[in-house]
Amino acid sequence: MAAARLLMIVGDYVEDYEVMVPFQALQVLGHEVDAVCPNKEAGQFVRTAIHDFEGDQTYSEKPGHNFVLNATFDEVRLERYDGLVIPGGRAPEYLRLNSKVVGMVRHFAEADKPIAALCHGAQLLAAAGVIHGRTVSCYPACSPEVTAAGGNYAALEVTDAVTDGKLVTGPAWPAHPEWLRQFQRVLVAHLAEDGELVKDQGIGNRYLVLGSRE
Repeated sequence: MAAARLLMIVGDYVEDYEVMVPFQALQVLGHEVDAVCPNKEAGQFVRTAIHDFEGDQTYSEKPGHNFVLNATFDEVRLERYDGLVIPGGRAPEYLRLNSKVVGMVRHFAEADKPIAALCHGAQLLAAAGVIHGRTVSCYPACSPEVTAAGGNYAALEVTDAVTDGKLVTGPAWPAHPEWLRQFQRVLVAHLAEDGELVKDQGIGNRYLVLGSRE
């Protein structure tokens, strides 16, 4: 089974679980994940925020860990990557103001490469103008941005996720198991050769006959 090379775009006060869990879990599955942040280099870090659901009208926010970057933003060559991961938290609020970041998101959408976005990550999708007519989940407070960008907001349980083509989205970190399961399925299909019979890693022992890689 071929492994994917994935780009993860992060920024200061990215949600703690939403960056650390997929960064590690996708590597467990054999994928390579390069985490980058504008104006920072490999070895530097971004600060994270822990968003929790404690019975208030919205999420609570607490300081998280420092997340160390393993790649340099200015050295990214988009053609080398098979897919994109966009965690949520505070970071997408300001990352969407960066034209290079927005251009990166557009590249993956226009090239029909897999994209996984969680929670506030939908803010970057909306800013890039890549969700018109697409079904998208996100943190509910971001749903007006999804609909304003022409997307169809999917109001899911916090533990669920949704796939539309090669776009996989979910409402928040409690969706990690389903979100990652669906993203792995999309990655496997994307990487498969014509008519290849492949084991569907990460979602059990089922086998799929897959079509051409695009």
